Amino acid sequence: MSAGDAAPESARADAIRQALSERGYIEGQNIATEYRYAERKPDRHPKLAAELVRLKVDVILVTGSEALVQAAKNATKTIPIVMMRGANPVAAGLIQSLARPGGNVTGLTNLSAELGGKRLELLKDAVPRLARVAVLYDPTIRGDVLQVKEALPVAARALGLTLQPWEVRAAEDLDKVFAALNKQRPDGLYVHGGNPQLIANGKRIAGFALKSRLPSMGYRPYVNAGGLMSYGEDQAESYRRVAYYVDRILKGAKPADLPVEQPMRFELTLNLKTAKQIGLTIPPLVLMRATRVIK
Repeated sequence: MSAGDAAPESARADAIRQALSERGYIEGQNIATEYRYAERKPDRHPKLAAELVRLKVDVILVTGSEALVQAAKNATKTIPIVMMRGANPVAAGLIQSLARPGGNVTGLTNLSAELGGKRLELLKDAVPRLARVAVLYDPTIRGDVLQVKEALPVAARALGLTLQPWEVRAAEDLDKVFAALNKQRPDGLYVHGGNPQLIANGKRIAGFALKSRLPSMGYRPYVNAGGLMSYGEDQAESYRRVAYYVDRILKGAKPADLPVEQPMRFELTLNLKTAKQIGLTIPPLVLMRATRVIK
């Protein structure tokens, strides 16, 4: 189950299939996959989860928000659920603890609260003059709210930054936000990566940041679309770990006994083409830390 659309999610689906094939699971031979996409419409979550439960699948893999994981958990207490990017699954009530999840949910957490502060720090390192940062987030998503109201302000104070939160509930809100940002002229832009709405409009947001010469921190596909930089878990490693969970469960392991893993490897991606377009010179120390550079 994905919170997004089929087309943007195809690369992730291919990567997961490849990771499963490395463990001996070949699509059409000894494993079959049902795909369900919420298309950024949270009201579809319960229906999609119910469909998969009716099909009596062996495992439900959730690659979206915690709300999507919750919908799957509401639909079944017995079918194992593997989450791909749980922001804070303990606080969200999805599991009892990382070490012993309990219930039927396990998988990966992306440490979004902790990584939020690191992303601000890296943006500040790349743009030493940074003082005011506009933050785009969806107030209807619990993980977004926790990030913007609790985690980011702590990091911002330590870095001497002022945050300017902007709500984006739907694509139509972006025009109003862009107009306001053109008037207020912040020094940087932070795009929360766990948000299906912002992911779907990543190219549009990156285009605005370029036109406005705004240094921006987002998620990896956002940098591919023209954003300046991203920092997050190593995606290839995440796909391999998801395949590990599916393999263990299909071989009889119970989700309650499989500890939820935190990422161990991280990627810093820099778009030097964008840096040049907005007139920014990336400091050598930041450039040296990059694991991937777009020229």
